[in-house]
Amino acid sequence: MLNISTPTQLSHRLLLSGSSSMTMNKCNQTEITEFILLGIQGSWVLQSFFFVIFTVTYIFTISGNVLIVGLVMRSQRLHTPMYFFLCHLSLSDILLSTNVVPNLLCTLLWSGKTMSVRDCITQYYFSCLSTISECFLLTVMSYDRYLAICRPLHYVTIMDMSLRLHLVMWSWLLGFLLSLSSIISLTAMKFCGSNIIDHIYCDIAPLLESSGSDTSITVIGTIVFSIPLVFFPFMFIFITYVRIILTIGKISTSTGRNKSLSTCSSHITVVTTYYGTLIAKYTVPSSGHSVSYSKVISLLYTVVTPLLNPAIYSLRNQDIRDALKKLIYLRKMY
Repeated sequence: MLNISTPTQLSHRLLLSGSSSMTMNKCNQTEITEFILLGIQGSWVLQSFFFVIFTVTYIFTISGNVLIVGLVMRSQRLHTPMYFFLCHLSLSDILLSTNVVPNLLCTLLWSGKTMSVRDCITQYYFSCLSTISECFLLTVMSYDRYLAICRPLHYVTIMDMSLRLHLVMWSWLLGFLLSLSSIISLTAMKFCGSNIIDHIYCDIAPLLESSGSDTSITVIGTIVFSIPLVFFPFMFIFITYVRIILTIGKISTSTGRNKSLSTCSSHITVVTTYYGTLIAKYTVPSSGHSVSYSKVISLLYTVVTPLLNPAIYSLRNQDIRDALKKLIYLRKMY
């Protein structure tokens, strides 16, 4: 079986795939119309084990995120900006997980999955959309916590319904537009290299490696867009939490400090988990890393992280737990 190296760390390997394709302007082979997505290769027992694990994980991911959305919509106590943004974060997690995991399960069930070029590019598009939107949503949530703690007297007037709608709208709109710009050049490419993608989903690097077109513009554009989209939101979040910590340190009572910290702890945990995997996925140099390493990082990002978000908010957030207890109590009553 043909096996190709398929890294996901863009800033290093995209340059390599770009430089190898810049001199190839015409396809010398038959143009590819379908890709073979390998997923996780191994024995039948190993693939069956991963199939069960990822199926259960996917069910809990969708159930947990849908539960958060339902609780926020149902509970009047959760009709606040923080939980409004949390709803959209859950929707982003649902999108990311649903875009990757069902196809991954098919590759485990059939030891690979055939995908058309259009389907592969579409999967890459939706992974970009969820990634970019989640980066902006986490940034918006940090701004909301900054206003609530550092400017509490003006919080209600500043974070009104109009502002929160605009923030969410722009988070999704920027995700839509920037993701669209990243695949326009991909749709114009001809693919005539290897049609085997040894990865868990269609990512940009293996697509460029299979292209017989000049990929230099796509490579440069992807790097130009991806690094700021990870770096600038992360720096904004970091700066806001520096301000938040300094403000909490000035609170005289331990009760007040603990209450302020408790409103931020879940978000800090989610940001640390999400950006940790994202930075490892896209910015850590891939030299010396195997395909297995790339797959593990991608699994953490696409399978584990969407599950952790609702788990973290459910376990660490008293309001969510109270709303869930109230819902269960009402169910028993009727």
